[in-house]
Amino acid sequence: MLKKFSALLLAVLIGVVSAFAQDAQLRSLVAGQKYKMKGVVVAKDDTSFVLRDGTGVDTKVIISPNTSIKTKGGFFGGGNKIASAQIVRGLNMEIEGRGDSTGALAAEKIRFDKDDFKVAQSIDSRVSPTEDRVTQTEQNQQRLSGQIDELMAISNAAKGGAKAAQETADAAVQGVNATNQRITALDDYVVQSTATVNFKVNSAVLSTEAKTSLDQVAQSAIQLKGYVIEVTGFASSEGDAKKNKALSQRRAQAVIDYLVETHNIPLRRIGQSYGFGELQAVADNATKEGREQNRRVEIKLLVNRGLNQNVEVRSNPQISDK
Repeated sequence: MLKKFSALLLAVLIGVVSAFAQDAQLRSLVAGQKYKMKGVVVAKDDTSFVLRDGTGVDTKVIISPNTSIKTKGGFFGGGNKIASAQIVRGLNMEIEGRGDSTGALAAEKIRFDKDDFKVAQSIDSRVSPTEDRVTQTEQNQQRLSGQIDELMAISNAAKGGAKAAQETADAAVQGVNATNQRITALDDYVVQSTATVNFKVNSAVLSTEAKTSLDQVAQSAIQLKGYVIEVTGFASSEGDAKKNKALSQRRAQAVIDYLVETHNIPLRRIGQSYGFGELQAVADNATKEGREQNRRVEIKLLVNRGLNQNVEVRSNPQISDK
């Protein structure tokens, strides 16, 4: 019985998740000297980040209120200013600045491509929840280590309590298995709630009722961990198909703009939007009522199943702007 008990303890130890980190060389810059660098962001805090160049050498970059941060063009507009808080890990960029007294680079100008920006945001929206989960796993590992020590003491002090100790060990193993299952679910996103807003003919302007519906979506989102908002636009069959597709994309963008500008939803929480135009109609375009239903934007609030165990699909009422 004691041999079986020891084997169970060994299984618990094997199931504990370990994390490893690699250190990179940190460059020290000459104070006052001008530098121009290219690389990818590998770490970030509120006022600085670490840039790794193509040779694997890191440079600490300091951001000041005077630092010019802009995209090169595209989805966010040519030369648009970007807040320092929107810089995320994985973003490729070019930096100009001068060395400061600490050996870091005091950034004067930061530029990056709009496509690199979108890719980095998409990656960060998935990596951040995973890191939160890993941190929790490490805490669970420490608690589990204490449980194992306690079980060993019980085994040595009470030979007649082997059965009870084994049951406790079984429970510990089940806890590790449950943790592993949650880690596996970190990349599993499910729909937590849905909402639909409608538009007038040839319009991409949000009505008061539509904004109220989006307010509810935002309020639900900020209470969750690891959420992503998916936005898709549609149009009725009235008019030219090519123009309707462009109109459906403008409607989707109007929803995104409202969520970001009014409720400060982080851009990394906005999934890829798309305008389907006349495709995927939900009603008959041959009738007035059907066309009204097809002039719409659908919003889905998705949550990470690994971080939100009790998820429930809810549907908000459809908001119509006739």
